Amino acid sequence: MRKIILVLLVIAGICFWWHADKTEIKNAGAAGTTIVAFGDSLTYGQGAARDKTYPAVLAQLTGKEVVNLGLNGDTAAHAPRRLEQALEHKPYMVLIEFGGNDFMRSVPFEQSIAAVEEMVERVQASGAVAVIVDTGGYYGMKKYTKAYKKIARAKGALFVPGILDGIFGKRGLMSDQIHPNAEGYKLVADKVYAHIKPYV
Repeated sequence: MRKIILVLLVIAGICFWWHADKTEIKNAGAAGTTIVAFGDSLTYGQGAARDKTYPAVLAQLTGKEVVNLGLNGDTAAHAPRRLEQALEHKPYMVLIEFGGNDFMRSVPFEQSIAAVEEMVERVQASGAVAVIVDTGGYYGMKKYTKAYKKIARAKGALFVPGILDGIFGKRGLMSDQIHPNAEGYKLVADKVYAHIKPYV
């Protein structure tokens, strides 16, 4: 009898933890179909043809329009200045991918994180689903991953972890030391799609 009670308590605890940890995504189910990919050179698709970038492949996977607003060299700290370009598309969902250039250019970490949080809030205020796309744990990016995950949970945003994990550093998947090639971007698109699929 005690064993049965103990098992039931464990199951109840697991269920409570699962429901408590599950983030309710803000604006899920809202009107609209357009997805905007807003980011730096990884979103732009440096190292691949225009039809082989991750947003282009994502459009094929979702069957929806995916607008590529990636900008080579852009930083999270600078990106809020051009976010209105993304919102002009009246998107259902905005994929926010930044951090690598902030790290390499030694932009103050707190400034970068505050900018990502601002973008999430502005995207949500427009009625769209905000998605934080994390590049992964290479170099010194782990602290960004941790901060992005925290923002996503607090704000009700989707979080896509480590899009370059398993790709970065593999010659067959990279066009240079930083950017994937066409095959690498296909894997990136697959990772993003796996996380946003329930909401598109």
